[in-house]
This record gives sequence, structure tokens and C-alpha cells, in this order.
Amino acid sequence: MEIVAALRERIAERIGHDRFELWFGSPAQLDLSGNALVMGVPSAFFRDWIRANFQQQIEEACVPVLGHRPTLRFRVPSIDTESAELSATPDKTESSSAAEIKRPAKPTTRSAGATRFATLESFAVGPANRVARASAEMLVQRPQQCQSLFIHGPTGVGKTHLLEGVYSAVRRRRDANTAFYLTAEQFTTAYVEALRGHGLPNFRQKYRGVDVLILDDAHFFRGKRSTSVELLHTIDTLWRRGGQLVVTADRPLGELSELGAELVSRLKGGMQVPVGRPEHATRLEIVRRMARRFQMTVPDDVLQYIAARLVNHARELSGALCRLQATSEAYGDPITLEMAEETLAEMIRGSRRPIRLPDIQKAICDVFGLEPESLQSGRRARQVSRPRMLAMWLARKHTRAALSEIGQFFGRRSHSTVVSAQKQVDTWLATDTTVDSLDQTFSIDEAIQRVERTLLAG
Repeated sequence: MEIVAALRERIAERIGHDRFELWFGSPAQLDLSGNALVMGVPSAFFRDWIRANFQQQIEEACVPVLGHRPTLRFRVPSIDTESAELSATPDKTESSSAAEIKRPAKPTTRSAGATRFATLESFAVGPANRVARASAEMLVQRPQQCQSLFIHGPTGVGKTHLLEGVYSAVRRRRDANTAFYLTAEQFTTAYVEALRGHGLPNFRQKYRGVDVLILDDAHFFRGKRSTSVELLHTIDTLWRRGGQLVVTADRPLGELSELGAELVSRLKGGMQVPVGRPEHATRLEIVRRMARRFQMTVPDDVLQYIAARLVNHARELSGALCRLQATSEAYGDPITLEMAEETLAEMIRGSRRPIRLPDIQKAICDVFGLEPESLQSGRRARQVSRPRMLAMWLARKHTRAALSEIGQFFGRRSHSTVVSAQKQVDTWLATDTTVDSLDQTFSIDEAIQRVERTLLAG
């Protein structure tokens, strides 16, 4: 009991006491079972939310107390005892440090400890990720044309979803002899343990003998020279056998020189595709799918509100829905736009990315149908000068740029010009003045709302 109390205190310190009270205060119960930390939760909703958002912090918080990183499992009262405990991630020991596919004699059902992987079909496609999604499909369906795929992009844009989708598709569509999905950290841990325990031959046989090797977060290998060399030889052996490699990282290969020139060169030999932050339409589709998966009833105006204001990554969207669900269940109220505005206010404030002068220029040009150069030119035509003044006014409102910096950006104008523009727009607001785009006329309020919606949508 003392150990469990210490674990709860460590977890609360790690994730914050407010969030701990909401998700772990009374709903969740902790217990130890061998090398596993078993968490009893009241519903599958709690299990899925904790697993998606707190799993890593929970496991890491246990290390100072237990002396090792336990596997997190869940116990849900409404699920049969045999299948109640579900692993949060693939096991992280050397003997089972990866998700493994082996050719079965016949189709089998998922075991109690199996991890539920995402699919390519559930991946929401948009302009920022369309090529990456198509490349993943190509690797699965035409292995002879695609031996290696490197996917890079910032956190939370769907890289891991694509890897899990490849893993699921290989298992479902192809008679692969073996396939492994693991993180770079898991690969490194398994390699180090193999070195210490004289198990290097088994390690190499395990990872070099697969048909498909899937590695997440390759940037973790930076500065780990010995592990990078081992990975290099693993890839060479894999390819000589006709195997395939799928890798993700948070930056392009040109910024991963610390992996070593030879390893980077190998990865450059395959397909390299970026994944960008999802646009508004893609975010809206993502949050709709999440709501269906969580079996939540969420009005469309609430979905639109979430997609328009949480623009950084998909995990924020999941967090917003779960917070709404928890609030709805706590108070017994349906989810409405008013509730969303109140419940998510702090979350939205904290997630807003800084707005820069180029962002304002782009938003103004998108709304008014102008070329970016026109705002920086000396043109005095009303269709250009008024959007330019509005851009300066918005720059004062949404950025911390100095007057001189704003003036310099918008055509090397003086700081007094920016002050004048700000006063002019204030006058327009007081008199409800209209401003013209290339094809229509807006009231000043409507123009500002359109530009600010574009800024929020990213």
C-alpha cells in the first residue's frame, strides 16, 4: 500500500494535481502485478483516454519508486476478466520489445494483451498528408516498388498513425513471414540489453530476419553512434533479403546528420515524404471520427469550434473531446457550444501558436484576393491601401512586434505610418466603414472576423 501511495504521488507530480484528481483521484485504482502496473478504471472511455494521453508519463513516473519501467495494463469492470487487462503499448523488454506478426495457421482472435493498432482506412486525408498516406499504401500493396519509406513531420500530425496503419495492413493483406513495429527507444534498449547479456546473436537474428521493420521516432538515435551503426547493418541485411523498412522522424533527413552519413544515405535511397499540420477541413474530419470512436454525441457547431481553434495537432482534438465528455458526465448535461466555450477556454488559450507578421500578411491576402507583394508595395489604390492598414492594425493586436518592425515588414514604412493606420482602422470600426476586396465589399467588422478566422485556422 505504501508503494502504491508513492506511485500515486509521483504520477500526480508528473501530470499535475488537477488532472490527477480528475482522472485518477477516485475513478482509477492502482495495483501492482509482477512487472506490470494495473489500473482499474470505471469505463472503456477512461481507459482509452488515459492510455492515449498519460501512458508515457505514468510509466516514467514509476521508475524512481519501482526501479524499473513497468508495463501499464488496464482493468475495466464491464469487460470479461480474461480480456480486462489490455497493454498500453507493445512490451518494452528485449524479449518482447516490439509488436510482432507471425504467419498463423488460421485466422486468430486478438489476445487479451494485444495492442489495438490504427489502420490506414481510419487515417483522415488532407493536402498536408495525402502523399504520405499514398506512399504507405504503395509500400503495402507494391513491395517490389517500395523498399523503404521515410516519413517526417512535427509531433501530432499522424506519423505514428501511418506506421500503425502499415503494420495493420501488412498483417491483414500480405502473407508476411514476420513484421516488427517498435520505437527507436525500444530498439536501443533491446540492443543495449543484448550487449550486456551476451544476447547479440539473438537480437540480430530477431530484427534482421523480418520482412517488414517499422521504426518510430528515428531522431532518438541522434548521438547514439553504436546503436546507429547496428541499425545500419540491420538495414543492409534486411534489404539484401528483400525486406522493407518504414521509419519516421520529427525532421527531414537533411537535419539528422548526427545519425551518421552512411545511415542517412541509406534512408535517402528510399521514398521521403513530409507530413504537415492538418488544415481546418482535415481537423474537422479528424474530430468527427474521434467523436464516433468515443461514441459521443457532439453537435456540429461544437465540432467546428474545436477544429477552428485547436490547430496544433490531433492529440489536442482528442483531449478536447475527452474533457467535454468528462464534464458532460460529471454534471449530467449535454454537450453544447456554450459548454465547449467554457470548458475548453483554458485549453484553447494554451494551444494558440504565436501569430507572426507573415501569417497576418497571408490571411489578409487570402481574404482580399491580393498578392503578398502588393501589401509591401507603394500602391495607394483603395483596394490595396485599406487591407494594408488593416494588416498593420491586426499586427498590433496579435503580435508583439514593434511599430518600426511592422512598418519595415509592410513596405519599409515608418512607425508613424503604423500609428496612423491603427487610428484609421479604429475610426472605421466606430463608423462601420466598408472595405473592398477584388470581388466583394465587407463591413470592417466582417473583414476582421474573416481574417481572424483564417489566422485561427492556420
